[in-house]
Amino acid sequence: MSAEAMPIPTFRAALAQQRKKWAARLAFGENAVISAALAAMVILPLAEALLRRTLHVSIPASIAIVQHLVLVVGMLGGAIAAREQRLLSLANIGETKLHGRFRAGAKVLTSGIAVVVCAFLCIAATQFVLSERESERFLALGIPIWAVESVLPLGFAAIALRILWNASEKWALRLGAGALALAVTALVLQWPATGHHFVFVALGVMLVASVLGIPAFVTLGGTAAILFRGVGQPIASIPVAHYTLVTNPSLPTLPLFTLAGYFLAEGGSPKRLIRLFYALFGQFRGGPAIITVLVCAFFTSFTGASGVTILALGGLLMPVLFDARYSDKDALGLLTGAGSLGLLLPPCLPMIVYAIVAKVPIDKMFLGGIIPALVMMTATALWGMRQGQQKADSAHSFNPKEALQALWGAKWELLMPVVASVALFSGLATPVEAAAITALYAFLVVTVFHREMAVFRDIPRVMSECGLLIGGVLLILGVSLGFTNYLVDAEIPARAVAWTTQTIHSPFLFLLLLNLFLLVVGCLMEIYPAIVVEVPLLVPLGAVYGIDPVRLGIIFLANMELGYLTPPVGLNLLMSSYRFRKPVPEVLRAVLPVIVVLSIGVLLITYIPALTTTLPRWFGR
Repeated sequence: MSAEAMPIPTFRAALAQQRKKWAARLAFGENAVISAALAAMVILPLAEALLRRTLHVSIPASIAIVQHLVLVVGMLGGAIAAREQRLLSLANIGETKLHGRFRAGAKVLTSGIAVVVCAFLCIAATQFVLSERESERFLALGIPIWAVESVLPLGFAAIALRILWNASEKWALRLGAGALALAVTALVLQWPATGHHFVFVALGVMLVASVLGIPAFVTLGGTAAILFRGVGQPIASIPVAHYTLVTNPSLPTLPLFTLAGYFLAEGGSPKRLIRLFYALFGQFRGGPAIITVLVCAFFTSFTGASGVTILALGGLLMPVLFDARYSDKDALGLLTGAGSLGLLLPPCLPMIVYAIVAKVPIDKMFLGGIIPALVMMTATALWGMRQGQQKADSAHSFNPKEALQALWGAKWELLMPVVASVALFSGLATPVEAAAITALYAFLVVTVFHREMAVFRDIPRVMSECGLLIGGVLLILGVSLGFTNYLVDAEIPARAVAWTTQTIHSPFLFLLLLNLFLLVVGCLMEIYPAIVVEVPLLVPLGAVYGIDPVRLGIIFLANMELGYLTPPVGLNLLMSSYRFRKPVPEVLRAVLPVIVVLSIGVLLITYIPALTTTLPRWFGR
């Protein structure tokens, strides 16, 4: 039957069915590509390490290829997250508090604003790619760099289209969101950018849309774009910052360690670890809290990334806490807070970066961080133990036979940190290669050792889910760096330092204000840009007040731990929201007690110099 002769309802049903088929094919293709990219990120570093150790040769441009694969995974993962309507929002009153027409209207408004921001980011990214095209740089095998960088504008365009499509199931509302986007775009282009009214009004609209539920990366990217345009600077610096961050040499560890955690979390590892933890600590009140703190601190110490801990271990540790009868709020707060522990333990990468920038001996930084790290870990563990709600009738005595059986059953999972540590600290592999080894090991655990996941049926699903998560996170981190660049260009940190030296004369008051300032920095800046930007300014300032540079460094990193937990863009809040699918305000409420506990720890580290100076004085060269 032809389309002309087909009844309208039947034609519409056939059209909808055909659209679903094409959407399913597109989704399958996207999932396949992101899985292949993640697989290549595992295989290339392993092949590079093997060839380097055996034949003393290397794969040309393998490091650059892996870095740009992160860019592909990030943008494609962001597009998949938009497809699944799982882009993280800082708040979502539109979905949780509004109903009926008001909810539909809020969705149209937020979708329209998000499309506008994505469109401007797409244009800025296009300008960046066109400028790169003139450089005639190549990645490998004759592939120009600009061709890979093209995923930036394509990704933002795909996200914009999917946000518009998901504005409503009704075509009228979708068209309404599109019309709103066009109207706002025209207004922005006509409004003089340098007028103060533009900045205030635009930021006000962005605030309203953020409260109603636009994605977090739209909030940050839109705010940065407004501020840059308000001072007459091009917004192309935002995609440039995004590209710089995503292709950072150490960043591939983020998706690789996360992939390893996803493999174990999607298999039977949580059950085996629950059995082991209960066998060893079930007789203690709050025992799982101790395990959570130790595992998170250790994992963060060798990954150098707090967010990786939550992403990779959250799926393993949350069942442990639930099974120990922790409330959902306490479990969420403990995991989110514990994820920031470990930044003060050697050989955590931020400690090395700080030592290099501040020109402090690395061994002294390592020694100076040990006791403060134990202070923060002990404080968090004590709070977690206090929140334990194990009932008397559920307690059991220690059973050596059960403990040995549980230990043997979880042997492959327990060896995972050993494998990662040996690869990382032996000098045989780079951090990225160590992360690839860890991911391969986790893959073997679930497919070969336990045979819980089929290679062709289950692994692509897990890898695409991991890619979705990584894409959403990298979108936020990339545009956050653009926002950070505005703060630097506006000389806000430098002005804060100048005001401090002119106003504050007491070391005690200086340290208090330093903590407050670093807390704000931790809220707004990713840790590595914060180190690079702030440390050269703070070290001379600390010297004026007689603050030992090692002590100043530990205070700095301890505040960064707190910054991971504080709004508006605390990384652990965003990571937990993603990993456990909870609204950011709910995560914040859950972690507030841990913030108080860690704040006390920061004050102890700040005002008791012996905590940071004793070990460097005793053992430092």
